[in-house]
Parts: sequence; C-alpha cells; structure tokens
Amino acid sequence: MSYQIFEGFGGAITEAVGTVLNQAAPEVSDQLLGDYFGPGGIGYRLIRTHLDSCDFSSGEYTAGKISSNGSFTDFSLSRDEKNIIPWIHKARELAGCQLSVMLTPWSPLSFMKTNKSRLKGGRLRPEFYRAWAEYICRYILEYQRRGIKIDKLSVQNEPNAVQIWESCLFSASEEKEFLRDYLAPEIEKAGLQDTELYIWDHNKERAFDRAEALIGEDTDRLIKGLAFHWYSGDHFDAINMIRAKYPDKKLVFSEGSIEYSRSGKGNPLQNAQRYAHDIIGNINAGMNCFIDWNIVLDTNGGPNHKGNFCESPVFYDTLSCDVVHNLSFYYIGHFSKFIKPGATRIGTTVYSSDLESSGFRNPDDSLTLVILNRTVKTFPIFLRLSEKIAGMSIGANSIHTIQIKDWR
Repeated sequence: MSYQIFEGFGGAITEAVGTVLNQAAPEVSDQLLGDYFGPGGIGYRLIRTHLDSCDFSSGEYTAGKISSNGSFTDFSLSRDEKNIIPWIHKARELAGCQLSVMLTPWSPLSFMKTNKSRLKGGRLRPEFYRAWAEYICRYILEYQRRGIKIDKLSVQNEPNAVQIWESCLFSASEEKEFLRDYLAPEIEKAGLQDTELYIWDHNKERAFDRAEALIGEDTDRLIKGLAFHWYSGDHFDAINMIRAKYPDKKLVFSEGSIEYSRSGKGNPLQNAQRYAHDIIGNINAGMNCFIDWNIVLDTNGGPNHKGNFCESPVFYDTLSCDVVHNLSFYYIGHFSKFIKPGATRIGTTVYSSDLESSGFRNPDDSLTLVILNRTVKTFPIFLRLSEKIAGMSIGANSIHTIQIKDWR
C-alpha cells in the first residue's frame, strides 16, 4: 500500500541561529551546518526563516518603511544579510544542491495593526491588506535578488495566538479574504507564481477547521497546503482528516521545539522521543515534510529577545566554544538521513501499540523502516516483507532504522 510523497526534512535558520553561528570560528560554523546539510550530515534539504523579526531575533526590527500613501520609503535587509542570508547560502553550498526555503511573517508593521504594535497580537487593519501583501512580495523579491528563491510562504505564523513577542491574529474569514483578494493577486503580479501558499501555520487541533473554512471553490487553486505545529499535543487525527478530505494539499510540519517555559528542560531521552513520536504520528497521518525550529542555539536556548528560550538539537557554547549535539539530533537523523526526498510512504503494521513505526520506499527503490520503543520493555519482532522474515529485538527506550536494498 502506498501513500503520500515525502519531500524531506529541514530546520529553521532564524536571526538567533545566525547570531550564534556568527560567534563561532568558520571551521566550527561549517561543521555545525555540515552536520545538517553536508554530505556526511543527516540530510536536511529544507529551511524556514522569518519575515522581519520574530521571538528568535536579537531584537524587534522591520526591513521596510511605508509612507502614509502606501509607497515604500525605505527597504533594507541589512539584518538578514548579516545573520540569515549568508547561512542559507552556506547550507546550500554544503548540501551541493538547491534547498527549499519557506518564509513566514510573524507580524505586519505596527501602524498597520489595530493595537499599533508588532507585539501582543492585534489584527491587520483591512485598509492595509494590500500594502501588507505588497510588502511580503517585496521581501520575497529582495531575497530572490540575493540568490535565494522562496518557494513556500505561509500567510501568518500562529494566527490564533496573542504572544508577548511578534504576533498577529487572523480569523479564518480574515485569512481567507487577505489570501484570496490581496496576497495571491500580488504574488501573481510580482511574477512569483512558483511560490506556494500555505495556510494556518499553527497547532494541529484546529487545523482541520481552518482548512474547511479556507479551502473552497474560490481559493482551492491558490492554496498549496497547510502548515502546522505540535505545541498543543499529538492531534494526529486532525492531520489525517485533512489528508482524507483534501488529498491534493501538502501538509507541512513547520515548527516544533522543547519550550522551557512550558515543560522545563526535561531530559534528553524524553525530548528526543517526543520528536520521534511526533514525526511518526504525523507521517502516518499524511505529512509531506518536516521542518524543525532553530537548528542551533546557545546553551541558554537563545538568543531570544522576549525570553522564550527553547532547546535545539544542537547547542553552541559561546564561552567554551564547544558544540553539543543533543540526543534529539540523532533521533531526527534516524528519519532524515535515510528517508530521502521524493520517498513514498508505504504501509506497515505492528503487533503492539507500544511500538511505533513508519516505512518508506526511496526513489532508488530501497526501503526504510523506523521503529520507536518508548517503554522500558524489550520487544521481539519479526520483520516480514513479502515471504521473507527476519527476527530481531527492539530494546527498551530505543529507536531503530532498518534499510533494505535489493529486496525484490
């Protein structure tokens, strides 16, 4: 049984990531990026970044200014040119191929919003819908002029959350109107039709509701897919329902991290298992690609200008200059290193709910099976493919990746 095509794995390069990489010696920053994107790395091929500042910036900033009549008076990507753009180029150089880049706004400019601030929610005022759409397109074009193609764009990060950092509320009707009547036409006008548009970009439990509210006869051709996060729990059925009702839409996991403010620092095994559990659950529900949050942070889980510190799979100690690979890095690698871009998910079954698994057929026809055991028990299994059977044990609190070549 075959299911969705999988595009690949990746992570975010935020200003925080760039700030940390800028403090490392060139050979160390190359190593850090190479561990993800290089030929000996774990196979990342996707990047997400932010339009203007987000919480994982060193401070609040915007690239452009707009006059009262809606024209641009100034536009500078100086922050991105220092902290983000060089590292996207370096990641691509190390990967030796083109990388998919997703761009997400955290908030419009302050004067465009009902609360007159890019922080603490507020809404985009309708009279600025067009100006904000033009601003987004200008941002994409400026990246394009610097040799970076933005091929994925989400309308708004976490449109249902009021955060102390950059945030903006969009109801379903507001997001639909903005996308259909302003953003999509401006994308076409700017010649950016190859930029895929994604809705929601928030937690899974309300994702299906947002899909139903936005995807219709007037918007279906405009919406490439839906992006989602993990912060409110598993909700794998929500992804499965979207996949069932909208089989032609891409489902992109666009952000997830261990937030210290919610769960504390936890322990390395629990954090790594959370990644594996969520990846398997999302994959089996129909996910097309996985983009983790920050690829590297300092050992405090920042920098973050609002104190929203998080774990990343890799830390760089800016004092000792040590690189720390957290266990989550290796757990993600069990998937990203062996499930290749363009792989097709295939059916798998397990005899116990204590074992979680997902399987793929790669473009080279090899098979990859990942099995996760989050219990303290050891399980004997028999791996069966067609009429061939192989026995093995799945140890307590372990993850296994099995590759099968020349299996026909």
